[in-house]
Amino acid sequence: MITTKSLRPSLKTVLKASTVAGLAAVMLTSGLPARVSQSFAEAVKVEAPPVPSFANVVDAVSPAVVSVRVQSRVNPVSEDGSDFTFGFGGRGFDELPDDHPLKRFFKEFGPRGDDHSERGGPGRRGPHGEGRLRPTSQGSGFFISEDGYLVTNNHVVSDGSAFTVILNDGTELDAKLIGKDSRTDLAVLKVDDKRKFTYVGWADDSKVRVGDWVVAVGNPFGLGGTVTSGIISARGRDIGSGPYDDYLQVDAAVNRGNSGGPTFNLSGEVVGINTAIFSPSGGNVGIAFAIPAAVAKDVVTDLIKDGSVSRGWLGVQIQPVTKDIAESLGLAEASGALVVEPQAGSPGEKAGIKKGDVVTALNGDTIKDPRDLARKVAAIRPGTTVDLSLWRNGKSESVKLEIGTLPKDDKEAAKSQDSQSEDTQPSSEQALANLGVTVVPSDDGKGVTIASVDEDSDASDRGLKTGEKIVSVNNQEVKSADDILKVINAAKKDGRSKALFQIEAENGSRFVALPIDQG
Repeated sequence: MITTKSLRPSLKTVLKASTVAGLAAVMLTSGLPARVSQSFAEAVKVEAPPVPSFANVVDAVSPAVVSVRVQSRVNPVSEDGSDFTFGFGGRGFDELPDDHPLKRFFKEFGPRGDDHSERGGPGRRGPHGEGRLRPTSQGSGFFISEDGYLVTNNHVVSDGSAFTVILNDGTELDAKLIGKDSRTDLAVLKVDDKRKFTYVGWADDSKVRVGDWVVAVGNPFGLGGTVTSGIISARGRDIGSGPYDDYLQVDAAVNRGNSGGPTFNLSGEVVGINTAIFSPSGGNVGIAFAIPAAVAKDVVTDLIKDGSVSRGWLGVQIQPVTKDIAESLGLAEASGALVVEPQAGSPGEKAGIKKGDVVTALNGDTIKDPRDLARKVAAIRPGTTVDLSLWRNGKSESVKLEIGTLPKDDKEAAKSQDSQSEDTQPSSEQALANLGVTVVPSDDGKGVTIASVDEDSDASDRGLKTGEKIVSVNNQEVKSADDILKVINAAKKDGRSKALFQIEAENGSRFVALPIDQG
């Protein structure tokens, strides 16, 4: 039962209610207190720790990075304009119908007689009879001296007749080609100008580590100075572009037009020169390759000094040492470079290097593989005498030789033979069942010719093909199936499970290790 007493508020309750009501009235008439209203007016701010920035590096190096525009000369036209070509399949002027509007136009306004040298225009003769310059490519580059020497890629300038360097402030300056090297894809240009150019230096390649931050600066897609960042993803990459492949892999966004541009460390030093990208689509996928500073520095120095690069030359065809080959030769590990054939008259032949030798060290430095040997030999000045360590006939030997000069049109010091040729099958056969091949004597008396290969055999798995020749086994010449079997039996007595076959095809020789422990 509710009583009157239970509904009567206490004095304390009345006072609390009056106080709250009074405060509400004050706030409605005079607004919120200044301290309260200010807390609602300010935007949220968070005190964050400082974040590393590339801005200081970019500010310092950007003036040294340039865009490179390359122009080539188009083909000159004949006196009657008949050599003028159009962009639809290369059809000539005279191939157009007589009533074609383009033919009438060029007859009326095209080049005539002696005024070729004055009128210019696309496809017209210049003052010396050559065609007009036309932009053909563009890339990036960077100054390496205050007097105007700059570095770019060979593939950027290789077909050029004239070169223009565009500074980061938009200034355009003519440049001339000092030298280029296709084997490392490097080139040097020179700008002759009175100003002193901002230039950059080379990084110490030995201190560049996988995981280091790098900044790429260049001219992607012709946009001009663009900066991207990433890390060194890997070192010593071989992308199949040549025997001296030793690229840095970076994940910074590098695209078409970045070629020849530098990749910097956080000290503003050049750690590499962007030269290639892996891209199924033609755009950046986070895998780019840069020529290391150590390689570039030596090549650039030679180009500035002589306009070309002189490389050491051994003159032997070599291939990798696989585990099977190492076992067949009695080597403890699969390393070094296996000599397939010394070239006639080469330093290697003169020093007595033989096919089947394995080059294991150069001046005491261990040779890892053919690429390692090629790079080390190329870096030696021609005329220098070196010590080569060889593995021959199951033991180590040493020879001295004088490094030669790599011929410009000759084979490189290292070359792998990966392709095989096919020929017609000979008529008669002899069986070597355990190897999976049948052979017959060769017509020229050199080795034996493979008549057939069992598709399920180790020989087939290792790439032996009909028509190829077996010229030696374990570095002993063979001329019959009996010769092969004698060498194999001797190897078995020595406890070896594989034998080393020298295979000769139309495009060269190679070594293949085949199992011999069956049966």
